[in-house]
Amino acid sequence: MKNIKIIHQPSDAELAKLCVRQWPVWEKEVSTFPWTYDAREICYLLEGDVTVTPKGGQPVRFGKGDLVTFPDGMECTWQIHVAVRKHYQFS
Repeated sequence: MKNIKIIHQPSDAELAKLCVRQWPVWEKEVSTFPWTYDAREICYLLEGDVTVTPKGGQPVRFGKGDLVTFPDGMECTWQIHVAVRKHYQFS
């Protein structure tokens, strides 16, 4: 099974290397919804607290200041506890 990867509080140098601040921004209110990744996504949370549960897997919780990578093809459920604002990039 492909896993969600989290880097807690990456350095400014790591973020600059990825050009994170140039990525688009996505926002979402407190909610729960299913999601399937058609491509790998990397995101950096500017705000929020989220639990993502992969289909058949264990819940993963992350939030503000975390750099998170979701694998291509992953089916999951997002549960947003605190409204999210994040930079994101699909590849």
